[in-house]
Amino acid sequence: MKVTFLGTGASHGIPLVGCKCAVCQSVNPKDKRLRSSVYIEAEGRHLLIDPGPDLRQAALREGFTQIDAVLITHEHKDHTAGIDDIRTFNYIMRRAIPFYAQPRVTDTIRREYAYAFSEPHYPGAPQIELHPIGNEPFDVQGITVTPINVLHGTLPTTGFRIGQFAYITDAKTIADSEMAKLQGLDTLVINALRIEQHPAHLSLGEALDIIGQLKPRRAYLTHISHKIPVYDELIKILPENVLPAYDGLSIFIDGLIN
Repeated sequence: MKVTFLGTGASHGIPLVGCKCAVCQSVNPKDKRLRSSVYIEAEGRHLLIDPGPDLRQAALREGFTQIDAVLITHEHKDHTAGIDDIRTFNYIMRRAIPFYAQPRVTDTIRREYAYAFSEPHYPGAPQIELHPIGNEPFDVQGITVTPINVLHGTLPTTGFRIGQFAYITDAKTIADSEMAKLQGLDTLVINALRIEQHPAHLSLGEALDIIGQLKPRRAYLTHISHKIPVYDELIKILPENVLPAYDGLSIFIDGLIN
């Protein structure tokens, strides 16, 4: 199983337009962050988590042309604004692409991208098959995906576990029942917005507390804002098994599926 970080930034990305802080002015490529998204290759399948506004740019950078299914954490635009770019993959693959998300999120997609679902189908619109998910594990082309229900402030969002890998972004609180689903992980990806606490996102300290409770073999931080230190400073203060993810990073997890 291979996981590639397409983007690791918060909703504004890094650098922010017009910002002169040390993080936004850093020349280190690891401090340049598109909006958060990952691309997973497993069992001959290619899964995308969150088609954000930088999907086209990330696909060109990484050179991938196949998306077999899309998992969506929630409906905020930094996680869904790239849905129209799915049509490029429709052209290449010559078929519709299934989307999996909470019913509230699939309803929002159907409303906000109504032209993709109109009849007769406009040939220039993305071809999407919406699959509402619940709380139980579900099958994505032979891969078992377990939803992890978290709260983004008061908004329910969905993390995903595939084997011993889990991806959680835009979380502030995780209930004990969902923490139980995250036991025995090899690799955890979790959001850490900034040093200071935030009403809807985990701070760095809060993310480290969750990592400490779950004890995965390794963890990566994502959905990072410019209020987190630059990469070279951040790695100096993190535990040995925790690293800040960066755009273009690929990690490998063995023996994970089902």
